[in-house]
Amino acid sequence: MADEIKVPEKKIQSSIPTSKVERATKFVKTGVKVGANYVKHYAQKMVNPEMGTEALDKANAEDIYGALSELKGSALKVAQMMSMDKNLLPQAYSDKFTMAQYSAPPLSYPLVVKTFQSYFQKSPTEVFDTFSKEAVNAASIGQVHKASKNGKEYAVKVQYPGVAESISSDLKMVKPFAKQILGLQEKDLVMYMGEVEQMLVAETDYELELRRGVEISEACAHIANIDFPKYYPEYSSKRILTMDWLTGQHLSEFLMTNPSQEVRNKIGQAMWDFYDYQMHELLSVHADPHPGNFLMRPDGTMGIIDFGCVKVIPLEYYRVHFKVINPQIIENDEIMEKAFYELGFIYEDDSQYEKELFSGIFRDMIRLTVSPFRTPTFDFGNDEYFKLLYGFGEKLAKTPELKNSTKPRGSKEALYLNRTYFGLYSMLNQLKATITTHTSWKIR
Repeated sequence: MADEIKVPEKKIQSSIPTSKVERATKFVKTGVKVGANYVKHYAQKMVNPEMGTEALDKANAEDIYGALSELKGSALKVAQMMSMDKNLLPQAYSDKFTMAQYSAPPLSYPLVVKTFQSYFQKSPTEVFDTFSKEAVNAASIGQVHKASKNGKEYAVKVQYPGVAESISSDLKMVKPFAKQILGLQEKDLVMYMGEVEQMLVAETDYELELRRGVEISEACAHIANIDFPKYYPEYSSKRILTMDWLTGQHLSEFLMTNPSQEVRNKIGQAMWDFYDYQMHELLSVHADPHPGNFLMRPDGTMGIIDFGCVKVIPLEYYRVHFKVINPQIIENDEIMEKAFYELGFIYEDDSQYEKELFSGIFRDMIRLTVSPFRTPTFDFGNDEYFKLLYGFGEKLAKTPELKNSTKPRGSKEALYLNRTYFGLYSMLNQLKATITTHTSWKIR
């Protein structure tokens, strides 16, 4: 884990609302605040009709993030996920919710001790020789402490109380906020939230994360310039996970050291190769590619942590998904049309106009997103490409036929895969890395 992340003591949280009533009350109070923000905004707009929504978005983002960061868990995780997509949120929300990737307010030490006593019948200092009372990193599901035993350093992840038990109810309560912020229709939210709930249930099971961490890190051990922590079952449980302490810096701190282009490319290539191998050989992928999970070093190596969010790709879906993004067959109308039906982009009962419109939209989207695969190497530092990518996303968000469609367009299986590729592309863009974009995909 990175030594650089320190959480100011004044932000430490002494308790978390764990009952449904307590959590629902927090959501209701936040809803009242948001409602008051809208009343204030529209009153000001009557005086100044030209006024934009920037102040409203900022006030709402502050209030919503404040509530989510106190509640932790599923609701805060959704905010973190949304912040990764620059097209998904107004800027004020994106800026605020990005904090969920690194620095949610941590829990106080007595609550950490209570969790240890529940699972080990011992305090942290009885299990380890030393244990940091302050969290060195606090995110949406849990927080990390630094420990040592017999001269060896460990990262110990402790899950927040009540997170696992409140997933379903939290997502139901956060739904109105997501609907308002994202402007999504009910059909899209149902599909989105259902997949998110399934993944979050897995993410709160630290025993499952331990097994997946071991499996994927062993399978990817041959990939150059990356390493993974070793996991320790004897110091782990369903809500506590212990692993090696890895050194390195998160992306923003790493870039501040002004690394050479050679080192940027080396790390970027390792990141690309890691995801490429998982996608196409393991059909199981580390689906939480935000900068907090990558520890970068001056020699061009990188540590990779956090296997809580792993997307298992069904073989039948893999066959269709990677068929349509294969640049070798994207111009084959017959194959593409069949695949579009299978992926839920178009439906048999769509009008001919709808079929042509949605086929065109998704074909254009695929052409743009597969651009890195069309050449032997790709410069992810090319901001013009990302302007096109973000511009296309904005265009989609404003397309009335998509917004008003009575059917979801696309498969729920794509939600985490698209999120994974977007996160990967975004980090490679920040690294300004030029990558050899070989891929091991094959039509299975």
